[in-house]
Amino acid sequence: MTAAPTSSIAVLSTLALRGVLVAVADEFRRSTGLSVDPVYRSTNMSLELVAKGMTADVAILAREAIADLVRDCVIAPGTTADLASSGIGIAVRAGAATPDISTPDALRRTLLAARSIAFSRVGLSGVHFGEVIEKLGIAEEVRRKAHIGDQFVGEVAARGDAEIAVQQISELKAVAGIDIVGPLPEAVQKTSVFTAGVFRAAANPGGAATLIAWLADPRLERVITGTGLQR
Repeated sequence: MTAAPTSSIAVLSTLALRGVLVAVADEFRRSTGLSVDPVYRSTNMSLELVAKGMTADVAILAREAIADLVRDCVIAPGTTADLASSGIGIAVRAGAATPDISTPDALRRTLLAARSIAFSRVGLSGVHFGEVIEKLGIAEEVRRKAHIGDQFVGEVAARGDAEIAVQQISELKAVAGIDIVGPLPEAVQKTSVFTAGVFRAAANPGGAATLIAWLADPRLERVITGTGLQR
């Protein structure tokens, strides 16, 4: 006897929640009979895709982006829920010396001393890091030795192609072969809240609502924190 096919939920998600979705996918399918079909992009790249006509059942993006999509009648009002938050962190290749990033001045010295630095091009962390290096007065020096990408930049450090990787802590934690040094100093930190919502054009709005409720349930606290996020 063959099992009945499961209904699929199309999800457009920020990379920051990838670890959570991977961790809960099997249990969610066993409990609900629903499978998750995710596409992972940065919040800014996701907004570009939506502007070009892309849709799904669920969007999981930065809270401000979801609010804009509700305003633009892309996400249905009354369907949104905050899921988790994350700060931006610094990582190095596993086993490498741990640099001092305890204060803005220490971070500045560390960034100037590093031979290469990886950060994202259009992700929230990369955009903010661009503002940080401007504020620290070292933007030109950092960009000259930067590896800039759109996926998990921790992988660049894991390969040894960059001494330092800068990204959301939850995104760094998803990468093997690196050590997370810690968060950016509070004075230059930015914490992002990630929110889910149901697309107005969702093919499976019921499944979408079920997934959002599942992810927002307090019982997922340990999974959330285990991936480097916070409630």
